[in-house]
Amino acid sequence: MEKKTYRLTNPQQRSAASYACIQAPDGHIVEIREPTRTSADNAALHALLTDIARQVEWYGQTFPVEVWKRLCTAAWLREIGGNPLLIPALDGAGVDIIFERTSKLSHKQIVSLMAWIEAFGAEKGCRFSTNREE
Repeated sequence: MEKKTYRLTNPQQRSAASYACIQAPDGHIVEIREPTRTSADNAALHALLTDIARQVEWYGQTFPVEVWKRLCTAAWLREIGGNPLLIPALDGAGVDIIFERTSKLSHKQIVSLMAWIEAFGAEKGCRFSTNREE
């Protein structure tokens, strides 16, 4: 049996998911979880980070979007009680930050991260180019 995914948005989708559960062979696994981020979430996140990268200096340095994404995600995780790991680099050159990729975050989590980025940017005088709607 191939993998099937159902987004529970209406009674028909719920019925199809229920039927798939009934028809599944013994031993198969059903997972109900929050949705991951959408392509719209991804675009909004990268727009925020692009504005940060263009306007904010950190300790006299500017950084590309990917570095800001890692810095903001690590700080946000600490703020919400998460635990990004700071591990000595394998090559002995500094420290690496290890945490879950943003692509694995739920929609609810990515909205929280974006709100954190907006607050951080506002504190640093960043003017965001788009108004995000949740």
